[in-house]
Amino acid sequence: MSRNLIVAANWKLNKGPAEAAAFLDAFVPKVEAFTGSAEIVIAAPFVTIPSVVAKLAGNSRIAVAAQNCSEQESGAFTGEISTAMLKEVGVQYIITGHSERRSIYGESDAVINAKNKKILAEGLKPIFCIGETLEEREGGKLESVLRTQITEGLKDIASLEDVVVAYEPVWAIGTGVTASAEQAQDTQKFVRSVIADLYDQTTADAVQIQYGGSVKPGNAGELLGQADIDGALVGGAALEADSFFGILENSAS
Repeated sequence: MSRNLIVAANWKLNKGPAEAAAFLDAFVPKVEAFTGSAEIVIAAPFVTIPSVVAKLAGNSRIAVAAQNCSEQESGAFTGEISTAMLKEVGVQYIITGHSERRSIYGESDAVINAKNKKILAEGLKPIFCIGETLEEREGGKLESVLRTQITEGLKDIASLEDVVVAYEPVWAIGTGVTASAEQAQDTQKFVRSVIADLYDQTTADAVQIQYGGSVKPGNAGELLGQADIDGALVGGAALEADSFFGILENSAS
């Protein structure tokens, strides 16, 4: 089954409004000339989102994402940002389950599941991240870890029509080490099989599954050319307009 690619920039703790404007000034003209069909998403820091949305007003090629959200609706939760607030400022996607949220901030599968449900209830789309550590892979736990993350993260979610899954091996994020195209494809195929077990083959065939972990222009073509890889969630290589656009260009080759 043919699935459209979705290539997302995760700026993490980078780019205030001024830096973001400079990036978009360089990036948007390139996208306007881009003939590929890949969906493009930029996940900016909270304070930068309104300026990015304003800068992209009228641009239907680039969607805006948040890097996180609260599972709460409102109330006494200092420092939290709700899905309703993010929707109001123009966000369309929200990243959940990123390994940095899991490992640094202690987010559990149950919290991630609650966020996924809240995002979908708000009419937004989660980019739901899963991934194993090097110790888990080398210890033969890859499949059990991913199966648990998928099963618990998608618990009681009836439809995956608006869900994007992002497989990111933790050992490849920001390290410069990338899974081989064969490793990535094998794992993405396994992820799709778990979704088929939980839902059905039609759902599994339709869901977009990104790869993330040191994706750059030089390896994007091979990675995104694999049968079960439907795009990329890009960190470091998405901080420069030329580099991020290079990934898009190579995804279309």
